[in-house]
Amino acid sequence: MKFIAIIPARYASTRFPGKPLVDMRGKPMIQRVYEQVSGVLDNVWVATDDSRIRDAVTAFGGRAVMTADTHRSGTDRCREAYERIGAGEDVIINIQGDEPFIQPRQITDLMHCFDAPDTQIATLVKPFLPADGQEALFNPNSPKVVLNEQHEALMFSRSVIPYLRNLPPEEWLSHHTYYKHIGMYAYRADVLNAITRLPQSSLETAESLEQLRWLQNGYRIKAGITVQETIGIDTPADLEKALRFLDSHHL
Repeated sequence: MKFIAIIPARYASTRFPGKPLVDMRGKPMIQRVYEQVSGVLDNVWVATDDSRIRDAVTAFGGRAVMTADTHRSGTDRCREAYERIGAGEDVIINIQGDEPFIQPRQITDLMHCFDAPDTQIATLVKPFLPADGQEALFNPNSPKVVLNEQHEALMFSRSVIPYLRNLPPEEWLSHHTYYKHIGMYAYRADVLNAITRLPQSSLETAESLEQLRWLQNGYRIKAGITVQETIGIDTPADLEKALRFLDSHHL
């Protein structure tokens, strides 16, 4: 099976403009993401709508493709990029451009979801631990996932699901395994083409989670379970935490 990794990266982030190019101890963020992914796959591209990002990627020896500036999501950008550069790969992996600490094992776990020939879409989830605390569990910026017995997603929500009716919320983490969504995706090529042509769904609009559009239209999402945490960078405050992590781990 042939895989291609595409890293969508746009300059005009609402909460953190220019985020892919922010310096992280001598390297732009997008370079750190690219290097983590290229340690696993040879076929890696950055898909962007901004020439500054394209030029930064080519400057460190990476590959970049220009895409439209009208895409609603990274998934839509991945589809256009694949249409431009794809060479018949079976699966497209969508790596978020603000995950500079993504681990090689997480990428291979995502790839192994396609060992099952009926996998259409794959993503990663991570168990919340009691040590994470109630605040982390109830954070609406950290979507939760409910899985079936085949490790397929039943539902994603910014709310805590399931609700443990007979227990106080402070005890939920010690009585049930809750899963946090790690925002990496992989799609079979024909499925990527199909899901990006679907109209927005009511659940997607309600939760502002694009994967709910796919579930609501009958697509199945396989979930690989990881125990490795990633550090997504959404705001300048997140960047400061990431830089402290870099320094403490001498990366």
